[in-house]
Amino acid sequence: MVAAEGSPSGPVTAADVERAVRSALATLRGADAPDWSVKAGSLEWDCWETVEHLADDLFSYAVQLSPAIPPLDTHVPFAWSRKRPGGPANAIFADREAGPAGLLQVLDASGALLTAIVRTTPPTVRAHHIFGAADPEGFAAMGIVETLVHTHDVADGLGIQWTPPADLCDRVLARLFPDAPTDTERWPTLLWATGRTELPGRPRLTKWRWYGTPRSERMP
Repeated sequence: MVAAEGSPSGPVTAADVERAVRSALATLRGADAPDWSVKAGSLEWDCWETVEHLADDLFSYAVQLSPAIPPLDTHVPFAWSRKRPGGPANAIFADREAGPAGLLQVLDASGALLTAIVRTTPPTVRAHHIFGAADPEGFAAMGIVETLVHTHDVADGLGIQWTPPADLCDRVLARLFPDAPTDTERWPTLLWATGRTELPGRPRLTKWRWYGTPRSERMP
């Protein structure tokens, strides 16, 4: 029996990317925070930088899949730069004069790009990622993880609440984190798998990674 699209055990889809980004935007737009230069959770970046980094991730995943022949050995060579030493290395930055509303519009646009590319790219396509050549579903899952956990970081910094849908967490855990426990709550488990918290009987990870290569193509 094949799991239905959108079910907890189903594939990760473009609709999931759109849902994750829309949910994150709704939360961040509700922040009554005049200062986005506060530290984002446990990161060394501030909240503004972290949202820029997230927008850059979504943009980068979209453009990695976009060429007629996506590269399998390196990134599409957009120029990356840092605004300050220790800040995120991005190709995408938001105009500071546009304020938080402009910053979130940049995130919205990047999320829409990834959604569209995942929706229109054949599932046979593969493109380079440092954690393994991935298909459109893999890049969708990576974009969702980035969205969920970095929204957590920013929400923590801004002092607002953020709990994403459990089914989204479940699907990306199943797609990208084969060693994650399956008998624990999905959102805390995703935070654990990305090095942000501990689980009962499992200490906080100091090193972590995901596996973007389709499961059928991974080395044993």
